[in-house]
Amino acid sequence: MDSATAAGVFKRTMIVLQGTLERITFRNEENHYTIAKIKTRETRDAVVVVGTMPGVNEGETLKLTGQWVAHPKYGDQFKVDRFEVTLPATVAGIRRYLGSGIIKGIGMAMAKRIVEQFEERSLEVIENEPERLREIPGIGKSKADLITRAWDKHHAVRKVMRFLQDHDVGIAHASAILKYYGTDSLNILKHNPYSVSKDVPEAGFEVADAIALKAGFKPDDPERIKACLLFLLCKKECDGHVFAEFEALNLGCESLTGAGREDVEKALGALADAGEVVVEQDQVYLKRLHMAEKGIAERIRAMLCVPINPVDLSDEAITMEVATRLAVKLSQEQIDVVKQVMAHRVVVITGGPGTGKTTLIRAVCAVLKKLRKTVTLAAPTGRAARRLSQVTDKKASTLHRLLLCDPDTGEFARNLSNPLDSDVVIVDEASMVDTMLMFNLLLAVPVNSSLILVGDIFQLPSVGPGNVLSDIIASKAVKTFSLTRIFRQAEQSPIVMNAHAIRNGEMPCLENSSDGLSEFYFIESASPERVVATIVELCSNRIKKAFPHVDEIQVLTPMHKGEAGTINLNQKLQQVLNKAAGGIEARGLTFKTGDKVMHLKNNYQKEVFNGDIGIVHEVVKSEGRLSVDYDGRVVDYDLLELDELTLAYAVSVHKSQGSEYSAVVIAMTVQHYPLLQRNLLYTAMTRGKNLVIVVGSRRSMEIALHNNRTDCRLSGLCRRLEMPEMDSRGVES
Repeated sequence: MDSATAAGVFKRTMIVLQGTLERITFRNEENHYTIAKIKTRETRDAVVVVGTMPGVNEGETLKLTGQWVAHPKYGDQFKVDRFEVTLPATVAGIRRYLGSGIIKGIGMAMAKRIVEQFEERSLEVIENEPERLREIPGIGKSKADLITRAWDKHHAVRKVMRFLQDHDVGIAHASAILKYYGTDSLNILKHNPYSVSKDVPEAGFEVADAIALKAGFKPDDPERIKACLLFLLCKKECDGHVFAEFEALNLGCESLTGAGREDVEKALGALADAGEVVVEQDQVYLKRLHMAEKGIAERIRAMLCVPINPVDLSDEAITMEVATRLAVKLSQEQIDVVKQVMAHRVVVITGGPGTGKTTLIRAVCAVLKKLRKTVTLAAPTGRAARRLSQVTDKKASTLHRLLLCDPDTGEFARNLSNPLDSDVVIVDEASMVDTMLMFNLLLAVPVNSSLILVGDIFQLPSVGPGNVLSDIIASKAVKTFSLTRIFRQAEQSPIVMNAHAIRNGEMPCLENSSDGLSEFYFIESASPERVVATIVELCSNRIKKAFPHVDEIQVLTPMHKGEAGTINLNQKLQQVLNKAAGGIEARGLTFKTGDKVMHLKNNYQKEVFNGDIGIVHEVVKSEGRLSVDYDGRVVDYDLLELDELTLAYAVSVHKSQGSEYSAVVIAMTVQHYPLLQRNLLYTAMTRGKNLVIVVGSRRSMEIALHNNRTDCRLSGLCRRLEMPEMDSRGVES
């Protein structure tokens, strides 16, 4: 029967398919997702198989477990749930296998000689008794070693996958484990399976625990409890916390392992002795987070101890310099801030929209230039750095680029021994900087330089752990200028006024003006389906007339899933905004010429960063590549790199941080309940420059306004900055 018949017979059952891998159509080397064609005895035509299949090669015999699925465009496919490579057992099959070139060092002639010598045991000899290869004329020690290394490298994946699948580990997790440990995977899995919990977070403690218990580890093994504690601490970090409270750790560990309090305390003590965690009273830190939090406080205190040379500049001189260079007249309050900024080693400038933060940055840069001071400008994201560069007319970079981050190791070349060469470092959007990044920044800033942190603490906190800017301000250890006055031009903006209302926990004015056009509108719709339909109509018709370019309008939503999440909104918006034919498929998405896309992770080779938005410039399907235009710079992507892109007609509010858009449309429904909070709504509102439209229910707005959980992150930075300095032994008093 042909493949279509097979699909009909086995559609609803998990089945086993065996055949020869004829051709690999696509393989993602990062996650091992593979599309291939298998020739089987049961089907006349080659079968298309898809799934995570690390290490498979053309010519190999595969035993696949899975089920048939119907792809809307490509027809019936076999989706692989489990797989194993089946080695040939007959002399003829072994000769063909070895002679195929799969094993480096063995050609057709060599394969024939090996099989003549060892017959059906040929593969067993290569794997278990490789020294016997030297019995064959023409194979010396170096040749035998070459064949052995090639065999081990080629079949390491097969052994690891078989081991993991025997332990009921899904191939997605198995792929992640294999990617991290490489050829050493099997040794680690057999002797130290709990390391998986720490090293491969996507697999997690449950996977490591299943492997370990099946391998004979006892439920009360100290290694099991230690692995569980580290896993729980890593989860806390992912939730934004710098430490965990012991009682919560104890309860979590008891739930996962059944361990009693005494066993947990012993395991925690062992981790502390090994230098993996630090315990301060009832607070438990991962070592690196403790070092970072403590290091931030120490570096800031060190900088504050270095005297700063007074600057003799009159109000008139500052006014003249700023007016000449920027054509801006400062208020007396702004002049006073500029003068005081010059008198402090570390300062914070914070305030909401319309309070003059940007004007102050520009004024400070102008005055520093007059004083012949070198200035370095930076921001956490690529978009924020570009915006900072535009408003100051000076070069600005991302913090990762400034600190010369190695994308492979995550380490920074700029540090204590290789500091920045700058008199003043100014960081915009500082509320987005997490604990680890702030620590590395402070290591690179000389103690005799000045640091100016600019940000809005009412926005969403950093994605990474900590609440650094808020903690610095709350400690009162650093001079902070909180800008509250809304300037006259901003007072006329409904966007600014409503944003400040939200910031204060007040319901914004939701009554739409009847006196002509406005900057802010609220369109009430309780149904998520109606919210989506309204947003699609707005973006494709009404506001498109005023903002015709696709990159001028940005839809924001709190979540990815659900009717009004980014996934569904992007599909609906793409259908109406981009009628281009063709495209390239990747991860269930189709990228077409003219699509609005977002880059998802920092790529230093391409000089494209997490959150950068561009337009697909060209799609060449025959060559499996496309290019994206990022503000006039065209960047190429091949098929294997498309996991770095996603559609960006709609993005999450978190992803929009540090960006501004001409027009913003915000989806707000009670479906978003888990993420509805005041700072999320405030962050979304302040992304719009000329127009903000909220589409949703009043109830969802009320929920967000009354949920002000901005101070819930566990962090000790504020306390450390308030503490007395170290004594001569470096002990905290």
